[in-house]
Amino acid sequence: MTKLKIGLGTEADFFARGKQIARKLDRGEKVEESFSITFEDPADALELLTQARVGLFRAIKAEPASITSIAARLHRDRSAVKRDVDALLAAGLVSVEVAPNPGHGTHKVVRAVASRVDMHVLID
Repeated sequence: MTKLKIGLGTEADFFARGKQIARKLDRGEKVEESFSITFEDPADALELLTQARVGLFRAIKAEPASITSIAARLHRDRSAVKRDVDALLAAGLVSVEVAPNPGHGTHKVVRAVASRVDMHVLID
């Protein structure tokens, strides 16, 4: 796993970051694999990263599992966990993989996409 950065920025910041990466590649430098999620509005970041979803992300990072197993472990309603997993999945914070379930076909396993999340929010 790698590092995930969450922060605030503009479209110009996005393209500037892309140019920095392109320049490194042009010079033959190694580019560290990382993921970045940038919000233009701090309210959007707060809407995604609720206390429940941060706790859910930590639980998934500690032990990837099915939604049903995670809900039981957190003592939360399965449908609420499913909604939160869907939001984290749409934002790119988790992935869902199909895994064999011995004797019972397959099941979906939720995994964190990064072992570390850095969040930087500065509100002017």
